[in-house]
Amino acid sequence: MAGGGFAVAAPGASQFEAKITPIVIISCIMAATGGLMFGYDVGVSGGVTSMPDFLKKFFPVVYRRTQEPELDSNYCKYDNQGLQLFTSSLYLAGLTATFFASYTTRRLGRRLTMLIAGVFFILGVVFNVAAQDLAMLIIGRILLGCGVGFANQAVPLFLSEIAPTRIRGGLNILFQLNVTIGILFANLVNYGTNKIKGGWGWRLSLGLAGIPAVLLTVGALMVVDTPNSLIERGRHEEGKAVLRKIRGTDNIEPEFLELVEASRIAKEVKHPFRNLLQRRNRPQLVIAMSLQLFQQCTGINAIMFYAPVLFNTVGFGGDASLYSAVIIGAVNVLSTCVSIYSVDKVGRRMLLLEAGVQMFLSQTAIAIVLGIKVKDHSENLSHGFAIFVVVLVCTFISAFAWSWGPLGWLIPSETFPLETRSAGQSVTVCINLLFTFVIAQAFLSMLCHFKFGIFLFFSGWVLVMSLFVLFLLPETKNVPIEEMTEKVWMQHWLWKRFMDDDIPVANGKGAFKNGHSNGL
Repeated sequence: MAGGGFAVAAPGASQFEAKITPIVIISCIMAATGGLMFGYDVGVSGGVTSMPDFLKKFFPVVYRRTQEPELDSNYCKYDNQGLQLFTSSLYLAGLTATFFASYTTRRLGRRLTMLIAGVFFILGVVFNVAAQDLAMLIIGRILLGCGVGFANQAVPLFLSEIAPTRIRGGLNILFQLNVTIGILFANLVNYGTNKIKGGWGWRLSLGLAGIPAVLLTVGALMVVDTPNSLIERGRHEEGKAVLRKIRGTDNIEPEFLELVEASRIAKEVKHPFRNLLQRRNRPQLVIAMSLQLFQQCTGINAIMFYAPVLFNTVGFGGDASLYSAVIIGAVNVLSTCVSIYSVDKVGRRMLLLEAGVQMFLSQTAIAIVLGIKVKDHSENLSHGFAIFVVVLVCTFISAFAWSWGPLGWLIPSETFPLETRSAGQSVTVCINLLFTFVIAQAFLSMLCHFKFGIFLFFSGWVLVMSLFVLFLLPETKNVPIEEMTEKVWMQHWLWKRFMDDDIPVANGKGAFKNGHSNGL
């Protein structure tokens, strides 16, 4: 998810001494509020677009459809390009901002890039709260999108670089955990503000995004930059002091020397995007791009963006649909905690394969229930079936939250070679935001045309991605980053054909030799 710069990690916990220091924990918590902001933006858009007062002011055509059901199909009453643009514009702006964020992350550091993200978030919140017309609303979403682009570049990179190797997976997922907490917080806020009389509840929903925006900005002012970033910019002594501080030990010379050498090698790469297309880098590129495509094709963001709208469509009342979205948000948070606990124990592949079965079965069951019970102009969804649909959606959400949600970002952050890391991670972010934009812009139209078949469409993708994991995704659990090529790619039945013998590799003693190695 991050772009710009370099990082290395110890070839084993015993090689580089590192304690889990309070400054590391505090810094990671503060930095991960970028995920809180991202999650709140994802969750709040679906809630406000189901509020009658919001629709009446900005989307009167959709409002009339919701008030007079006989005007249109149940599945089509929210099909409006402007309404979808309100949600998707954030991701298109984030996609554009990624290119600038990659530069600032590398040249100005992770900390300053997070600060820039916080400023964009605050400006976007101001525009949204004060919006008087659709144009002002979209400008606010675009500014928020710029914040997403900068935060999504800097925060995961910051977390990966500051964390001790043995808990790298868990701390990296902290960002995704905060995304899910942000979504839950937005759903709770929407549920409360929907009850406000006077037509201004939606402004409060959009305005409370200022809380995580301020937290991220203040956090960026308080945390230290990573040793990797400081050394990369030539500030070696400052980088060494920070490394000693975050590792909680004076025995940091081997790791420091390796960071210096990694920086030197990274600077020798003049055309990282061109290098990314070389044969030996194709496995990592294919894996990273595929994971981003598949993550969106699970249908997760379609459900998260539009959960209240979706439940309204299948016959839930306004309050009931928002309440159901709150339940989904809570399941999302709890299931992400499962991933933090298990990712470095059971491995990446096991979580992805188990979740694939769970998501496929739950989405197929949802399609069957809706196909039988919800028609174009009438719905026969009884209370029992309505609860069953919510349970099935929660089953799907839980599987995603401990698999494709966090691992779609974690795995690419572990596998790109040192010399193409910046370019590779930028491509990862761009592909994700591109497909997030496409799904957000198209989902309500797809729901109108596919009807209940939309869930069969996504379940088909889940089957494809599970087969991809089974045959093409190697396990990266507990593999030191510098030894990824040697121990992962060179051992894979297909990807080993793309490897060569001229890649510099860290020997764990602050020096590099020729061999097979990847940097984070």
